[in-house]
Amino acid sequence: MATTKDVIQHIRDEDNDAYSDDSLFNIKPWGADLSFRELIQRYDDDELVKPELQRKYVWDRAEASRFIDSLLLGLPVPSIFLAQTQDEKLLIIDGYQRIMTVYDYVNGIFSRDGKSFSLSRSEKINSRWRGKNFLELSDTEQRRVRNTTIHAIIFAQQQPSQDDTSLFQVFERINTSGRTLLSQEIRNCVAQGNFNSLLFSLNDYGPWRALFGLNEPDARMRDMEFILRFYALTSEAYRTDTREKISLRRFLDLYMKANANIPQNQIDEMRQRFISAIDLVMSSFGGNAFHNVSPTDSTRFVPKFSPTIFDSTLIAADYALRVGGITPPQNPGEARRELLLDPEYRLAISQETMKRDSIYKRISMACQHLFGINYEQP
Repeated sequence: MATTKDVIQHIRDEDNDAYSDDSLFNIKPWGADLSFRELIQRYDDDELVKPELQRKYVWDRAEASRFIDSLLLGLPVPSIFLAQTQDEKLLIIDGYQRIMTVYDYVNGIFSRDGKSFSLSRSEKINSRWRGKNFLELSDTEQRRVRNTTIHAIIFAQQQPSQDDTSLFQVFERINTSGRTLLSQEIRNCVAQGNFNSLLFSLNDYGPWRALFGLNEPDARMRDMEFILRFYALTSEAYRTDTREKISLRRFLDLYMKANANIPQNQIDEMRQRFISAIDLVMSSFGGNAFHNVSPTDSTRFVPKFSPTIFDSTLIAADYALRVGGITPPQNPGEARRELLLDPEYRLAISQETMKRDSIYKRISMACQHLFGINYEQP
């Protein structure tokens, strides 16, 4: 079975697009001992926010029971890591499973299966509370669970004061969930809001899934990143950026954070733009619209999604719809093959792909070949 990594063509200068803004940040860290009583209350009041990434609780009953057993025995528990956002909420960077285990136990429902939460009957659990739910504990034991404190390391970004951009790099370097988070996974933790929800929704759109090449959304959100890329490279932020070459990763970080909570009317407009452009591409060029031709046989297509063919083709379709006056070629397949074989286009989709000149070149050529229009350079 094909995986997302199997269906995406890798582009060298994008694969290694790491950046660091450490020297620009003024971050204030501090420690605090918070009781689970306080953490539960903050969570109920929406002042303690779980990362969007962690939509599912992953501990099984045995792991969860062992953690509650540790609290009842009075054993120390590892610290958690929280970030204070500009709106004075606390974002859980590390410790979500521990917090939610206690939250679920106190409330009586195990998140993973939605059933009643009683401790395991395993011999690894102390016999005094083995098999018991929270209400079956003594009053003293209930208070012990609620009043247990856990050390929290909290940080807040003081500079730059207008955003929380340090969160992207803190998430990448400090999160200890057991796997290295990918860029879009981090964005979905840091930049929650209605724009983030829009990306989730659009990622389920049938024609997009067909063009991407996998029926189901990628668990690591690589496909969602391409939707974000479409919006970012057609944005005012990109048009007013004067740098000769952009760090795509940094640019997408900043764009998603800046647009996390845009008004609903803009969300509706953005949704329609993406759907309309995808529909135009699919109806004009079919399911391999974002694939390159084979280097050995120009009549065949490489069975991989090309990020740069994607952005140039979809942005060209979006631009054509916005300006009108589309003159579609009589033979769309042949027009696209001519584009893919053009030496200038091939250079723009494969080398120095995040240089402004390369981005403009490939979009402009896609507009001309595929839709018979001239692209006005931002």
